Amino acid sequence: MIRQRTILRNISFEGLALHSGKLVSVEICPAEVDQGVVFRRTDLDPPKDIRVTNCKVTGTQLASTISENNIKMSTVEHMVAALAGLGIDNILVKVCGPELPILDGSSAIFVHLLKTAGCREQRGRKKFIEVLKPIKVEEGDKWAMLEPYFGFKLNFTVDFAHPVISEKNSMVDIDFKNSSFVEDISRARTFGFMSDIGTLLNKNLVVGGGLDNAIVLNDRKIVNKGGLRTDNELAMHKALDAIGDLYLKGFPLLGSYRAYKSGHALNNKLIRELTTDSDSWRYRTFSSLKDAPLAWSRQWSWV
Repeated sequence: MIRQRTILRNISFEGLALHSGKLVSVEICPAEVDQGVVFRRTDLDPPKDIRVTNCKVTGTQLASTISENNIKMSTVEHMVAALAGLGIDNILVKVCGPELPILDGSSAIFVHLLKTAGCREQRGRKKFIEVLKPIKVEEGDKWAMLEPYFGFKLNFTVDFAHPVISEKNSMVDIDFKNSSFVEDISRARTFGFMSDIGTLLNKNLVVGGGLDNAIVLNDRKIVNKGGLRTDNELAMHKALDAIGDLYLKGFPLLGSYRAYKSGHALNNKLIRELTTDSDSWRYRTFSSLKDAPLAWSRQWSWV
């Protein structure tokens, strides 16, 4: 059978939180079968846990914030995307604060840390959420949808009126049976527009933001000296965010995700619409790797 996975050893690191600007210490630890992804707030006395399978998404402004019993953890999507991409089911993440560090603005450093921690299979069966019928959510001209598909693929289009963004580089179309989360998506960084920074700072947001952890665009160009890592990095980061948002139910998806101008709020609405309609999904397990979709088994071949 396809088994659940956790990491082999503890790894500690620290970094700046994007919105508060504070230095945050994190320790990732192995976890038992069926524990799932758990964030532990070690700055509280006593420490409090937030289980991804039990939590609610309570904030979606420029990040995904999850809460359980009024205890919050913010900016979780980049790390959760890394967990999804590497097939980690069970992990304890100890965080000394209410927000994860932004690191370089992508999932790449989280991927590196998780790989350094190593991985081991566990006795429990890995569960998937299989999409059984189309689900679509809309907000003005923005939309996102899930459709049945034996695998996992994404199609995401961004639409910003900016010289850097063209029809050619505004879309990502990836089927994970042919592509790699680590190689193709994990390095895509978050981004923002210089014209918005003053307003965001007045709201106590992006206080820890800078050119070392985000792509910044002025009216004409990319401000960062190195430019973009890939031509479609902005659209690719939106796909990365979606992977993290969709994994906030704690299980990998079997389905097709398509979206236009979606973000954290619409992604969260989409997964809520899916899981509240019992006819639109089911749990799925596989007795062997050869029976599972290549899309996910390919991602987890790093072990």
